[in-house]
Amino acid sequence: MNRIILALWAALIAAFALAHPVHAQQGPLSITITEGVIEPIPFAVPAFTVEIGGAESVARDIASVVSADLVGTGLFREIPSSAFINPNLPFGTAPVYTDWTAINAQALITGAVAVSGDQLIVKFRLYDVFSGAELGEGLQFAGTVAGWRRMGHKVADAVYSRITGEGGYFDSRVVFVSESGPKDARAKRLAVMDYDGAGVQFLTQSGLLFAPRFSPDGSRVLYTSYESGVPAIYLLDVASVRQQRIATETGEMTFSPRFSPDGQHVIYSLTNGGNTDIYMTNVGGGASSRLTSAPSIETAPSFSPDGSQIVFESDRSGTQQLYVMSASGGEPVRISFGDGRYSTPVWSPRGDLIAFTKQGDGRFYIGVMRTDGSEERLLTSSFLDEGPTWAPNGRVLMFTRETQGADGAPTVYSVDVSGRNLKQVPTGGMASDPSWGPLQP
Repeated sequence: MNRIILALWAALIAAFALAHPVHAQQGPLSITITEGVIEPIPFAVPAFTVEIGGAESVARDIASVVSADLVGTGLFREIPSSAFINPNLPFGTAPVYTDWTAINAQALITGAVAVSGDQLIVKFRLYDVFSGAELGEGLQFAGTVAGWRRMGHKVADAVYSRITGEGGYFDSRVVFVSESGPKDARAKRLAVMDYDGAGVQFLTQSGLLFAPRFSPDGSRVLYTSYESGVPAIYLLDVASVRQQRIATETGEMTFSPRFSPDGQHVIYSLTNGGNTDIYMTNVGGGASSRLTSAPSIETAPSFSPDGSQIVFESDRSGTQQLYVMSASGGEPVRISFGDGRYSTPVWSPRGDLIAFTKQGDGRFYIGVMRTDGSEERLLTSSFLDEGPTWAPNGRVLMFTRETQGADGAPTVYSVDVSGRNLKQVPTGGMASDPSWGPLQP
């Protein structure tokens, strides 16, 4: 195993040790680390080579995105260029590894940028400094100059994946509710942004809406709106920004929609006669199937990644708790048994954990548990934390955090699954209800 991989696995596994022990294996070597302190991997990014003139600023910006993505995970530490012995390393030239071991760099990322008209080509190579070897083969990505940020995210995803063995999540987008105005008269719009808060675009005009949910392919968004006077479910095409109301079973209110893993069905809650149950319908319309039937409130359903099960919240036991049932309905099994109330469950894309909101002792928490309810862990705590959503690789969560008082405002935060690296996502204003989409094609 290359030394850099071993070192990063130690940091990565230590970060996720509280979630569960991780076994890292390559070839005959196997390590098991169940506790430890994160020591971020130091890396260096010399200035990217400009292969065609006029791309200097783009090259700097892309390298900056790569560095910011890696540092933002909490697993990497960038060595400043002022420490470099050889700051101008031409792309494709074998590095003098002693120049980089001297400044304690463990990973070295080199790149090249070429611009022709509005077309952009970005190349990169990744080196393990201490073993003196390249990690994988060099890659290149092609796109447009306007999409330079995406090129940076793609490079960072490739570096992250090669070192950690995990899937990346940087080249992804998040749909959320952008809010403005006083607390008692908030204007709300659907908006979409890069995972790091950049490139915010508005998808709707102001209205009373909430809980957007990306489709599995990231092309559509489900959300609940009061446009008709009562809560109803709408479907929005992200590219065209066209929206339509989803045909559902007739009821007083329909809300809390979410896509099935294949993107063909919508699961949602319907209130009728004071009772709220979970239903499922086709995205294109048709008859709905009723999945629960109890004199209680069943809501916030979320599919398992394979589509075979559904987790949801219900007060059938007297307080809000989490239950799991077959995707075709049937008798649910309660999985939450801790003190307090549980809500907004969402299944990890890895299938191993369920994230949730918990309320107790005057505080709100974001937590995770095994799919059978075991090994519950609380990752955050504040006046109001709610509504977790998973990164595409199942290693990071975003959620809404609202401050207390008459001037309290919602913002979006992220935290990794170990409870480390808690930070605010810069959305440019008040924001709530994030839903993390997939990696972009």
